[in-house]
Amino acid sequence: MTVKTLTLHGRRIRLHEHLPPSAVHDEAIVLLHGIAGSAETWAPVLDRCATLGRRVLAPDLPGHGESEAPRADYGLGAMASTVRDVLALSGVRHATVVGHSLGGGIALQFAYQFPEICDRLVLVASAGLGPEVSPVLRAPALPGAPAVLAMAVNRVTLAIARAVARIVRLRDPETRELARHFGSLADPARRRAFLFIARSLIDLRGQRASAADKLYLAEAVPMLLIWGARDPLIPVSHAHRTAALLPDSHLTVLENVKHFPHVADPDRFCMLLNEFVTGTAPARLTLDDVITRLTAADRAS
Repeated sequence: MTVKTLTLHGRRIRLHEHLPPSAVHDEAIVLLHGIAGSAETWAPVLDRCATLGRRVLAPDLPGHGESEAPRADYGLGAMASTVRDVLALSGVRHATVVGHSLGGGIALQFAYQFPEICDRLVLVASAGLGPEVSPVLRAPALPGAPAVLAMAVNRVTLAIARAVARIVRLRDPETRELARHFGSLADPARRRAFLFIARSLIDLRGQRASAADKLYLAEAVPMLLIWGARDPLIPVSHAHRTAALLPDSHLTVLENVKHFPHVADPDRFCMLLNEFVTGTAPARLTLDDVITRLTAADRAS
């Protein structure tokens, strides 16, 4: 495992990479974290990368982790383009794109924008598949939310929370992971990126961004859906609805798991990922394939 910093359009992007000696260099599994997260959320998976036997890349998306957090466009399209550019700089031409939460929404956008690169999709408690989300995710749309968030999560409150955590010794890995996500918002630049993303994708009625009307374009892309049965942030009904729209997709719902399946049960997660990658053929779509599907859909309507 190596950690390095790329310079992309003059800005820093931190990248974790696992490259087994026998791996094909121009193919990779790319892991995309969720909002307020970082590549660290994939640490349990990265620790088990040897079982995958493939090249694995896990970037800190712009505005997250150790990557730069400029005043910039943090929309799904811009994020998907960043992923494409990271892959290009890394010499990757074909990728199995694994996205958790916001990362799932970016993965769907990536498949839409760059179908010739996307071999497979793995959506983990993914955004972008329905309007229903937790009130916690809708709260940033409230008037005054930036000021409230700045008072609630800052360096002082973070220090207090960490002191309490040392005393309480949280045992649930998902609770610790969620706390780490919220803790990242103590940094003003990362908090600004969080608010931009949250407000651009979610309003008081729920999630605005949806890939549901474009899923037919991904019918030829092998898709694995992994969800926690007890997810309090993005309901598992989104997974069932998507699986019904794409009958050839694979759905696994993990009991007693909430929003972070890869953290709650990394062994099972890596097993599912490995079985999916080794058991499916890559899509290898071309622009002509996309045009054919768009044309057929237009005629059918």
